[in-house]
Amino acid sequence: MADYATVTYSAGDQAEPRFDRIIGNSAALESVLDQVEQVAHTNSTVLIEGETGTGKELIAHAIHNTSQRFGRPFIKLNCAAIPLDLLESELFGHEKGAFTGAIAQKIGRFEMADKGTLFLDEVGDIPPALQPKLLRVLQEQEFERLGSGRTHKVDVRLVAATNRDLVKMVARGQFRNDLYYRLNVFPIVLPALRERREDIPALVTHFVKLFSRRMGKQVESIPPETMGAFQCYSWPGNIRELQNLVERAVILSRDGVLPNPLHKKQPEPMIPSLHRTRTFQSPMTLEDSDRALIVQTLEQAGWIVGGPRGAAAKLGLKRTTLLAKMRRFGIFRPIFQEETDGSGIAPETI
Repeated sequence: MADYATVTYSAGDQAEPRFDRIIGNSAALESVLDQVEQVAHTNSTVLIEGETGTGKELIAHAIHNTSQRFGRPFIKLNCAAIPLDLLESELFGHEKGAFTGAIAQKIGRFEMADKGTLFLDEVGDIPPALQPKLLRVLQEQEFERLGSGRTHKVDVRLVAATNRDLVKMVARGQFRNDLYYRLNVFPIVLPALRERREDIPALVTHFVKLFSRRMGKQVESIPPETMGAFQCYSWPGNIRELQNLVERAVILSRDGVLPNPLHKKQPEPMIPSLHRTRTFQSPMTLEDSDRALIVQTLEQAGWIVGGPRGAAAKLGLKRTTLLAKMRRFGIFRPIFQEETDGSGIAPETI
């Protein structure tokens, strides 16, 4: 489930991905990305918490891509998807004959991730019997494969994620408190989609383009009632649910118009906030949506185009690409003509 965003590149014309497939400019998301930047260049363990479907794996990728380990292995394992009797082997590997069915040597995920990053999703599902071994490898950076007495040293940066309340699990004796403290060195809590509603139009537009391209369909407009329904819905399944419903809407679309896939659901009233999303009064084409997103991002960046905090970096575009789009859409900084170089774009913003 890694479709719900778009590839974003680091500031300037560099080619390394910075925040891979992450979309949005809301204050809640910007706060998360600021934390990613703060911790990425360390080797500290990160614990990502949040509801299902909020993009925990994408944030783990962002930490790896922004770190000095970028270009090294990024290995992931969903602890809830592996049978308990095989999880230890998946983590640490085994030797031939270590147990019934072990017909060959197997390399574990920690060994695969040496010099890189290991992402353990659903870390709250690791059984109590295996938790001391995980704690040891985090503290000592060493382990033994099943069926072997040889100790292996590794250099692995761990990023863990969970949608469970580990504090309550510790209180119930279901999760070791020393392991929890070792994982919780730098916690990052992801906001639910209902807490970043201002990002919904950009997400909807992205998914419409994505699925239109995949299905070979032309979807050229998003009616105001459709976008309004997306913005007012509570999204219990977060971005994963949004992605699936947009895919359904693209399948059902006719004559280039995106239908409302939420018409059978009862939308909840939008909770008033300082960041209330705008209401669309007329049908919005995908080009209109792109233009609105560029203007919104430029306003948030103080009309600075280039640099690490400029609009180009926030949108995942090269500076020259953004300038070309601004000219195409007729977007100019709201200043007097004599303050510009004649292009309508102030020299100090480039």
